Amino acid sequence: MNKKVPMRQCVGCQEMKSKKEMLRILKTAEDEIVLDATGRKNGRGAYLCFSKECLLKARKNKGLERSLKMAIPPAVYDSLEKELDELGTE
Repeated sequence: MNKKVPMRQCVGCQEMKSKKEMLRILKTAEDEIVLDATGRKNGRGAYLCFSKECLLKARKNKGLERSLKMAIPPAVYDSLEKELDELGTE
């Protein structure tokens, strides 16, 4: 029997993709925003495609704010953008 693939929606482009294809952004108990590369850390997660475009869309449409239920300072977006660059995506 096939295992069901967990699907998640990108907060940028609103597309559904498998969890493995997405980048998890996590709000920790201390209200920090971090990238969760393993997808296993505790906290509230939001998912993004591995593209800068989606991050910019999420920034514009406040997708991350909605998913994580908190205001997100511009500095956090900037650091997420840097981390995306380091991952070597688009």
